[in-house]
Amino acid sequence: MEKAYMLISCEIGEEQSLSDQLQQIPEVKNCLITYGSYDVVAEFVTDTPAQMNEVITNKIRKFQKIRSTITLRVTN
Repeated sequence: MEKAYMLISCEIGEEQSLSDQLQQIPEVKNCLITYGSYDVVAEFVTDTPAQMNEVITNKIRKFQKIRSTITLRVTN
């Protein structure tokens, strides 16, 4: 099992919309709106590292309103 947290900066006023969209991705287990340098924190889990890369590059980073991301992979 692979687990990661993604810190996301998005366009102003798009936090709730982005959070709602992220929660539609099956691998996203939790999504929190925050205040400060990052607007949303998403927790996601996959079975393999390849699936993790797929989620990051082909699902999450494709959202138009995202300005930047930082991914923090968790080791067990």
